[in-house]
Amino acid sequence: MPSSREIDDAFVAARFQAHRACTGCPSRNDVAAWLDDVLGFVFPEQSPRRFDDLDTFRAFGDALSERLVGLVHDCPDATAFAQTVADGFIGGLAQLHARLEEDADAIVAGDPAAWSRSEVVRSYPGFYAIAAHRVAHALLGRGARMLARMIAAHAHRSTGIDIHPAARIGHRCCVDHGTGLVIGETAELGDDVKLYQGVTLGGLSVRKEDASTKRHPTIGDRVVIYAGATILGGDTVVGHDSVIGGNVWLTRSVPPFSKLTYRAPEAEEAAAAATPSEDGPGRSSARVPR
Repeated sequence: MPSSREIDDAFVAARFQAHRACTGCPSRNDVAAWLDDVLGFVFPEQSPRRFDDLDTFRAFGDALSERLVGLVHDCPDATAFAQTVADGFIGGLAQLHARLEEDADAIVAGDPAAWSRSEVVRSYPGFYAIAAHRVAHALLGRGARMLARMIAAHAHRSTGIDIHPAARIGHRCCVDHGTGLVIGETAELGDDVKLYQGVTLGGLSVRKEDASTKRHPTIGDRVVIYAGATILGGDTVVGHDSVIGGNVWLTRSVPPFSKLTYRAPEAEEAAAAATPSEDGPGRSSARVPR
């Protein structure tokens, strides 16, 4: 019978061979550092550096492009077109910044606790998660899938907010608190949507054969979804200007201007018991919760 020492040696040897066979990929630290530098480039509130002149600042931007080429080149799914990805992303940076400014303003307008735009940009996890998502979404759209997923994973680790880079999110998205928020791959969100912590925009099915189908809901413009609500299914559409209350479980479409709330059965029974019945004094009529 082999000793534990021999078993350990065999395991180590097997893991060593796995390391040798593993395809290259950028490190998580390098990806996170690049993302933070990109956000610091467009938002001075997030930058640890200060720049004395325009040439130095421009050189920093050029270095971001070169670093992106290296990151994409190290990803096995996009090596052949790393320069094209980097050129496209850097070329769209001004538009990306404009979208993020809208998001920051939406959070300031939507959160009574937000004192200023600067506070939101510097410290709000919801803003950081949306910013990372817009970067990841832009890279995914140019074919850098692995890098986009690594950016999304970093944002998830940092904020507790899990947004698939393929999800489509409209203008002026407000994420308030945000911890536990999940937005699935094929979810589509309109403009001026507001999301609270613990919201799930997920799929009804986890079957692999459904991977190429729309599995996650569509959320219309100006919808508010409160904490803990779960909305599932690719055919589920929440109409514009709707309000989905906390802890609601929704698997069907609702029309525009809907207001859905959750009420626990115990609360329903207590409210019914406290309401006098038309049958006379001393009696009450119960309403069955739906």
